[in-house]
Amino acid sequence: MKYKLSRVAVVSVPVLTVLMLNLYAQTSKNTLGIEFVKIPAGEFMMGCSTGDTNCIPDETPRHRVRIAKSFEIGKYEVTQAQWAGVLQSNPSNNKGDNRPVESVSKLDVQEFIAKLNARNDGYRYRLPTEAEWEYAARAGMETPYSGPLDQVAWYATNSEDETHPVGQKRPNAWGLYDVQGNVREWVSDFYSDNYYSESPSTDPTGPTVALRGGPGVGPGVGPGRGFRGGPRGGNPPPAPLPPGATPQQQIDALRQEVQQLRQELQQLRNEVAGGGPPRGGPPLPGRGGPPQGPAIIGPDGQLVDPFDGLPTGLPVARGGGWDQTAAFQRVSARYSYYGPTLRFGDIGFRLVREALTP
Repeated sequence: MKYKLSRVAVVSVPVLTVLMLNLYAQTSKNTLGIEFVKIPAGEFMMGCSTGDTNCIPDETPRHRVRIAKSFEIGKYEVTQAQWAGVLQSNPSNNKGDNRPVESVSKLDVQEFIAKLNARNDGYRYRLPTEAEWEYAARAGMETPYSGPLDQVAWYATNSEDETHPVGQKRPNAWGLYDVQGNVREWVSDFYSDNYYSESPSTDPTGPTVALRGGPGVGPGVGPGRGFRGGPRGGNPPPAPLPPGATPQQQIDALRQEVQQLRQELQQLRNEVAGGGPPRGGPPLPGRGGPPQGPAIIGPDGQLVDPFDGLPTGLPVARGGGWDQTAAFQRVSARYSYYGPTLRFGDIGFRLVREALTP
């Protein structure tokens, strides 16, 4: 028997119960002990939940997204024991084999995934897209939370200022634990504050990395760059060029933008060095240490990762962390950071896997 979500993924409680039981029966485990839950294909409304007054512009517009095929996603966040089983290390601050691994950058996670894929166990592992993550986290629900927050999440009110072993709170309707609270989770997408207005309706994968003015994320993704609290103060955006602007006018305008962006970048660096508030909360002492390698602006105006010198975008994390208040736990909340080598003590990840076909 097949179960299908309604067009807006708002399904009755009995159907959710049947779906939940059906999906629990479809859990499986790899040789490393990572458990996966099969999520059915379907549609949902992505972004700010109806009636949620805490949303900010980068969570809007609320829009319909279709996940075209089923996929398997981690039942839990990847644990420290599982990380150590692949990389023989444990960078986490809150130590514990069954606690989620944290203080890992997006590049660290890509190294973990590459080595996991090199085992050739019949599956390809990757990070979920933002759309897959939110679809799985919502599990057919339209509310900002997957249940009463104290029952489903470790967060500032109940965490006692530390992570906890995975799976101790109540799962969502599809059997996923800690999709809210404990640690925020890296996703595969790069950040753009207006991407929800432009993203494809089927299986969106996030904006591509691009120069300013092109499609996707670059230094000019707009004010805020994913920081909570709306547009940043300081310099206003450059005035638009008049129609028929000469090449010299275009060059002068670009130079002005580059100079402005350099000033903003320095402001961001100052905030990081001083514990300023990147969106999702400041990097507090003991929570991952100082930032590692924020992205810099390259000679062509691109965001460049200093780790490898390649163009990059602002990486995105989803789900709230153990050190954050209730407003940050909402399922639509998004967090973007300076570059893929940045580490925070409240960011980990969970995996998606796909069976390899011969």
